Amino acid sequence: MTSVCGSDYFLTPKQNELIELAESLGPAFAERADRYDREASFPHENYADLKNAGLLGLCVPEKLGGRGADLKTYALVSATLGKYCGTTALTFNMHACSTLWPGVLADALDMTPEQRAEHERHRAAHFQRVVRDGAIYAQPFSEGSAAAAGMAPFGTTAARTEVGNSRGWRINGKKIFASLSGAAHYYGVLCTEEKPELSMRDTLYMAVPGDAPGLTITGDWDPLGMRGTVSRTLVFKDVFVPDEAQMMPRGIYHQAARRWPHMFTTLSPTYMGIAIAAYDFTVSYLRGEVPGTPPVKRRMYPTKQIAVAEMWVKLEQTRALFLRMLDDARIDPPKDSRLRAYAAQYTIMENANEIARLAIRTCGGQSMLKSLPLERLYRDSRCGSLMLPWTAELCLDRIGREALYEPGESD
Repeated sequence: MTSVCGSDYFLTPKQNELIELAESLGPAFAERADRYDREASFPHENYADLKNAGLLGLCVPEKLGGRGADLKTYALVSATLGKYCGTTALTFNMHACSTLWPGVLADALDMTPEQRAEHERHRAAHFQRVVRDGAIYAQPFSEGSAAAAGMAPFGTTAARTEVGNSRGWRINGKKIFASLSGAAHYYGVLCTEEKPELSMRDTLYMAVPGDAPGLTITGDWDPLGMRGTVSRTLVFKDVFVPDEAQMMPRGIYHQAARRWPHMFTTLSPTYMGIAIAAYDFTVSYLRGEVPGTPPVKRRMYPTKQIAVAEMWVKLEQTRALFLRMLDDARIDPPKDSRLRAYAAQYTIMENANEIARLAIRTCGGQSMLKSLPLERLYRDSRCGSLMLPWTAELCLDRIGREALYEPGESD
């Protein structure tokens, strides 16, 4: 398969090693992808492989037993997985970010010495579960309001309480489209500290055990694409978690959301991988090299050649923005880097589906068959533009507004 980076792109030895490891898992992931899609079932076998390969701890700092991947390294590994199974890559995003955000991203945030000590203590416990026990973390965002887009406080709330000798929080609320429902051992829930007036500054980030009393999973799951994510509804009714459940100290998530915008681009690698997969399938099909199909070549027709050229141009445009966005990623990025992050997210989500559309048109009627992966790639690729916190519409809205207004300006 085509490399996520293309040829001659500089990679560190660690990045090369981790990408090669992800590539080694890929063929088995691709073989199982159709079953997860048909059944709308979670890719448990793939996660067992990720665990055995040590990739569940991809973004856990090395000093805490993980692989120490930063945001860019995570994205390159995730996109590699996305070439083979979109469902696995997308759910892996939720798990990996549960260690990336409290890990290397949080290291760059401002904390008091007391907050830093608390954070080190809490995250060490979370990361040990991942590295030692193979725990899977989810990251439910959506609530059916403006909260997941960063425009309102989360409606899921946490109130200070004590249970026996344990001081902690009582969580109430609901999360919709909660990927890994029923598969995650812990749900990294974003909620608002319960006060007379809810404020985004009081956002809390809590790890709720999957078997916590008061947590229920409801609703059916039969979507267009990304069916193996199993993104059902989580309902929290007086769910108690102790203080050590915090993934970040109080108030620190709000700082991260303002200062680390690239933390919200981590869905895009999945769709970068899908775009590559759609292009690669088309080339293989036209060359008569798709396993299980007759070795009939269709590459000699000018219409096919022009279509592949169009796909390649879109793929290269998309990949160039993707890699530049990753090079830009840092705390407190300048305005053009932030706008470029929106543009990259928009371009990847829209072009992945456009490349899949061109692939279907070019490969013809065979591409509609579920015995081939292209129709699944098309359905999966269409889902990217809809995903919070940065949907395609929100990216355009933010680019237009932030390009025309400086902070504090209004009409």
